[in-house]
Amino acid sequence: MIPEPNFPANPDEFVGRKPQLEAFRRALQQGRKTGRSPSFAVLGDWGIGKSSLLLKCSAICAEAQYNMLPVQFSVSKELADYRNFAEGLLDTFSESLAHSRSATVRVQRELKNWKISRVSVGAFTVDRDSPQFFLSSGSAILRHALRDAWRRFISPAGFNGVIFFLDDLHNLASPSAEAIALSVRDQFQSLAVDGINCSVCFSAPFNYFSNIRSFAEPAVRFYDKVYLEPFTQPETTEYVAAVFGGNAPNIEGFSEWLHAKTHGHPYFMAFICRQIAELAHGSLAHNVTVHHWPSIFARLENEKFRSDLAQVPEREIQLLRNLALRPDDQIIVKGLTAGDRAYFSRLTERGLLTRTARGRYKLYHPLFREFLKQEM
Repeated sequence: MIPEPNFPANPDEFVGRKPQLEAFRRALQQGRKTGRSPSFAVLGDWGIGKSSLLLKCSAICAEAQYNMLPVQFSVSKELADYRNFAEGLLDTFSESLAHSRSATVRVQRELKNWKISRVSVGAFTVDRDSPQFFLSSGSAILRHALRDAWRRFISPAGFNGVIFFLDDLHNLASPSAEAIALSVRDQFQSLAVDGINCSVCFSAPFNYFSNIRSFAEPAVRFYDKVYLEPFTQPETTEYVAAVFGGNAPNIEGFSEWLHAKTHGHPYFMAFICRQIAELAHGSLAHNVTVHHWPSIFARLENEKFRSDLAQVPEREIQLLRNLALRPDDQIIVKGLTAGDRAYFSRLTERGLLTRTARGRYKLYHPLFREFLKQEM
């Protein structure tokens, strides 16, 4: 396996996350028996492997024992509203069905003529200039189109159901994240009630549900939540073996060193292993690793950490540097000035700070902290 830190893992080369995959397989088995597959929310920090897990679960869906149609859709910030999201999702659904093994020539021909405009979305009583209009019309488009597709395409093709894999759902925030979460829940719950086995599996940041108000609580309860943590030491060793081979000399020692450096973070593991493969020609000897570490860290600074700060104002960068010098990794907001506290929400949105509890934060990774300390 070739480490690719900037891309999701190929499903055939997927490593780790066995408990999560086993839970997903059990959910698919349950869906086959009941005709209603559970929906999932895969939550975690940046670079932790959410997209890779979604791709792996998508590949599992297509296995003969489950025979589910996976639809992979990356939610872009360019989607202006829920209606754009609905139309894009249906386009991707059509392409996925047309390229599936179960699609006959007749189905492929009919899909080409299957247009969203042919599906009646009914009448609307809301103001067309209101963001809520786009939510309502998008919901109607999805509801009618998926019911029509189930009758005309999905059921005749012999699929047991459809799972929509929505990567980075948090990018769709109009009219609000709460409204989106509730609408998606209502959408797929109503389909299940009608005997249409369509469910959703989406990825989002670790704290996606943390600010959901009481009116959207049903959205929180609807999903089976999967919180992704960094790799364990055994998972790190499994990853190293996949990259360098299970018989590579000093694989255990290198895995321990790598886990200590990265704290099991998949992105940084892949980045470092890629550099070791290039600079050390795959040697995992400890003296070789230590020799190349300054060069590896310098490249990490240029490719990752400096780009992290490229659009951050100098005042906020200075605050990050000051936080990096604190003896404790945990940052308690209460002990800071009001001026410094004002920057925390922006730094959290940028992914540079991680909220660990109410009023408590930390820099998003120890290697980033090390970089900031060197910049002083």
